[in-house]
Amino acid sequence: MSSFVRPAISSQYRAISTHLAIAPPVSVVIPAMNEAENLPYVFKTLPDWIHEVVLVDGNSTDETVAVARELRPDVVVVPQRGKGKGDALITGFEACTGDIIVMVDADGSADGQEIVSYVSALVSGADFAKGSRFANGGGTDDMTPIRKLGNWALCTVVNKKFGARYTDLCYGYNAFWRHCLDQIDLDCTGFEVETLMNIRVVKAGLKVQEIPSHEYLRIHGASNLRAVRDGLRVLKVILGERSTRRAQRRRRTQATILNTGRGEVS
Repeated sequence: MSSFVRPAISSQYRAISTHLAIAPPVSVVIPAMNEAENLPYVFKTLPDWIHEVVLVDGNSTDETVAVARELRPDVVVVPQRGKGKGDALITGFEACTGDIIVMVDADGSADGQEIVSYVSALVSGADFAKGSRFANGGGTDDMTPIRKLGNWALCTVVNKKFGARYTDLCYGYNAFWRHCLDQIDLDCTGFEVETLMNIRVVKAGLKVQEIPSHEYLRIHGASNLRAVRDGLRVLKVILGERSTRRAQRRRRTQATILNTGRGEVS
């Protein structure tokens, strides 16, 4: 049983800005392991109107948890189950009480002020607001040419295989309505979790809107991302997911065979 303590739930809609009058409660999930130096920068950019911050602690050996509580006394700290980023996010999602969930990395690469764009897309009708560094208006300071090429290749495969129209695939800044979790059934442990989410929202027929986002350099420390290793894990996820189109064709074929056997097709 989890040992975190939740703050009181506020069901009231909150004022946002002149561009977005109100929004449902928004939970921000931040997976963190030994990110004490980066958290002040991350928390500083978060809007003051968000409902809660859920920090998923990956068994940090530094002052990550203490710093988070000092910066935001009402932070919800959740001990991570498992070891990978997928494990961390799944743990964090389960702890959220908001209607909207936003995923933000703890390395300082994401600008929390962009959250308003994600929330605006969701309250305007999208189910899943997907950050993109390569959509018009987005950008990245952190990707090497090799990583850009790999991301483009994997994105192309997903678009062709599942009928998506993504411009970016392996990016962790996303937002969605909490009820979407019931339709995408996350079950992976590592960095490939974002790719799995992107595939399953398309397969579920959810409405996706890309949000231009700028990725900055990690402020302190070294990333746990390994381009080749994690790229292969992403490819394995892509190949392991059954194409929506293929599944539909198979169902139609099975229905035709069944109806033929019943004498319903001439």
